[in-house]
Amino acid sequence: MALGDVAPVTAGDASDLYVLDNGMLDTPRYAAVYLVDSERPAVIETGTGANTDVILDALADLGIGPDDLEVIAPTHAHLDHAGGAGHLAEACPNAEVHVYERAARHLIDPERVWAGTKAAVGDWVEYYAEPVPVPEDRLVELGDGDPIDLGDRALTVHHAPGHAPHQAVFEDPASDCVFTADAAGLYVDGFAAPRPTTPPANFDLEESLADIAMMQSLDPAGLCFSHATAAPADGLLEASARALRAFVEAVEAARGRVGADVEAIVDELDPWPDAVAAWGEQRVRETLALNVRGVLAAA
Repeated sequence: MALGDVAPVTAGDASDLYVLDNGMLDTPRYAAVYLVDSERPAVIETGTGANTDVILDALADLGIGPDDLEVIAPTHAHLDHAGGAGHLAEACPNAEVHVYERAARHLIDPERVWAGTKAAVGDWVEYYAEPVPVPEDRLVELGDGDPIDLGDRALTVHHAPGHAPHQAVFEDPASDCVFTADAAGLYVDGFAAPRPTTPPANFDLEESLADIAMMQSLDPAGLCFSHATAAPADGLLEASARALRAFVEAVEAARGRVGADVEAIVDELDPWPDAVAAWGEQRVRETLALNVRGVLAAA
């Protein structure tokens, strides 16, 4: 897939569910937005806000106009997932923004998360749009176990705090799929296994492993990765847990050899050749550096 491409999700028993390459970081297959052509049409994830027009064009291709969209549901407040929520809400006046309760304040007043994002992502900030606040009267706060009503189907919210305390994953029983947020790592076609995503400042290894175990207990047939594709679940959650443990151990071992210099640690790590083939060497090094910083902060 490439920027703006839309494809039906074929994992699980998916129907009326589509994956969009939203062109994040101008890198194909780096991030996805999911479109649900349900009775109450929905967008799952919103990207950085820089490519809101790409989402609107994809909805139009499905026959869903701005006035038709009813649900906008980012999985958490990190701006590669929720940065477009306010922009999309402005363009779609009948849509409510559904978000896990601990993320709500960051969408109503995004100033703090915007400052944290600029500090965390460095030069990547050029690929972000400054977030627009979501009006409080259009925001629906969700708790663990709550449904997101899409009319002819409902998603179930499951708190998944290992990546961030404001993260949830969404279970779609109608499709037998789970929208994994960042809880299952990064995965695109061609990866040997999901790659960890452990950015600062809230990564917690044990909580992250518990999140993966929770998703395993749901026993989905398909996984809808926010980075950046949908795939059959076959063994991917188990592989994600193994990869996460191994990555944290590798970072800690490298720190023991070269100290806490992030670039020196990156030089010591597996260079993720499958990810390099998908995203390019520079983008992978930047991703590794961000993840290393998260592991170091959690130590």
